[in-house]
Amino acid sequence: MRYKTAIITISDKGSRGERVDTSGPALKEFLGDAYDTGEITIIPDEIPIIADTIKRLVDNEKVDLVITTGGTGVARRDVTPEATRTVIDRELPGFAEAIRMESYKITPRGIVSRGICGIRGESMIINLPGSPKGAVECLGFVIEAIPHALAKIKGDPADCA
Repeated sequence: MRYKTAIITISDKGSRGERVDTSGPALKEFLGDAYDTGEITIIPDEIPIIADTIKRLVDNEKVDLVITTGGTGVARRDVTPEATRTVIDRELPGFAEAIRMESYKITPRGIVSRGICGIRGESMIINLPGSPKGAVECLGFVIEAIPHALAKIKGDPADCA
């Protein structure tokens, strides 16, 4: 099954047209034909805007997988995890833990990321770092677990082997 996916780039400069978004397109290319990637949007680092965008994509557009890129660090304007927490029903801590653990193996700065992953309704939200290299690497660390997680979130009754 090809899951419907959307990518949100969270960047003040990108949303004002002061920086070209390369993370969103890099993630779309990484996902390739395995996922039905539709909307790629750029929004500012504002909790209400991030939360409303995730809610719209999940609740109205029925996106199965929402991937955010950016806003997961420790700068004052990095608020993606806080916004995501306001809209998820349940957290998926193993995804974020794996991302940080594998990132740390590449760079000690990997543990600075505060990204979270969670479930809203029958959809999954994954926060990734803002750099194209970091975003693609981090998604690569968890990509094999996503189809299974989505199937279970959507009610797959099969036993987990």
